[in-house]
Amino acid sequence: MRRRDFMKVIAGSAAALPLPARAQQHDQARKIGVIMNYEATDPEGKTRFSTLREQLAKRGWADGNNIQVEARWAAGKNELMLSYATQLVSQPADVIVANSTPLLAVLRQLTNTIPIVFLQVADPVSSGFLSNYARPGGNITGFTDFDTSVGGKWVEVLKELAPSVNRVLVLLDPNQPNHHPFLHAIQSAASTVKLQVIAAEVHNGAEIEQALTAIAGQSDCGLIVLPGPLNNTHRNSIIQFAARAHVPAVYPYKYYAADGGLLYYGVDQIDQWSKAAEYVNFILRGEKPGDLPVQAPNKYELVINLKAAKALGLTVPPLMLGRADGVVE
Repeated sequence: MRRRDFMKVIAGSAAALPLPARAQQHDQARKIGVIMNYEATDPEGKTRFSTLREQLAKRGWADGNNIQVEARWAAGKNELMLSYATQLVSQPADVIVANSTPLLAVLRQLTNTIPIVFLQVADPVSSGFLSNYARPGGNITGFTDFDTSVGGKWVEVLKELAPSVNRVLVLLDPNQPNHHPFLHAIQSAASTVKLQVIAAEVHNGAEIEQALTAIAGQSDCGLIVLPGPLNNTHRNSIIQFAARAHVPAVYPYKYYAADGGLLYYGVDQIDQWSKAAEYVNFILRGEKPGDLPVQAPNKYELVINLKAAKALGLTVPPLMLGRADGVVE
């Protein structure tokens, strides 16, 4: 059965079930654990969490009434990921929603029974979380945001906008199992345009700063920031460094460009959080997570920050500007 047809069957079966009683008492509420790999004050994390709650409410699940949403904010810190995941597994939660590859890796070690809906996990098959997208099996399903081959596209758009770049720094988090596949794709694409790749393994903000400082003042060096909670948590300092040091950079999430980053090439994250609410809804109504296909993005978008380009002395090629999905003035 094709994925589209499968989803129609799932939606139809869910619709046939009665809506949960809004008059349920608090102690009867279903528990949804949400671990966000953002700071609690991060506006991007707050938007994603709010989207999930709002979309659940539209499907009859009201926080504080027939569901209890237990939110945890791990901020990319390994010790918090483990602590919060352990808490939600021991409660236990009826469903756990988690964003990022490191979080999913922790949860996978802690439980093989509690349903898990993941987001912002690149290439979950290569990362070893599941064997295929169509029928993931087990207790895990969700939404992948990247195929690691997109690393080649990051090289392409960076070189197109900044042709004088001959070397590129890649910030590599060893705790992200998909970062090495990203790096391989970047290296493969870089070799075709004679671009030297510098891979810097970083574990914290201090090591990110050290890696960036090493390329300061090198006019032929660019930067590729890989997706993950460590880089996301320190994104403001990364963006500010790139601006100060005049380093052209490409980023994996749209909010980097909105906050001053030069280039973004990736997928619509907010849309995936809306879809995650639908999967939580299906699971709460009795569907097995292993029967819900993992969904991959079918469209990538390019956003160019024209103000950042001007500050770097870069002229955006007309063809590149014409195919951009958005610009930041």
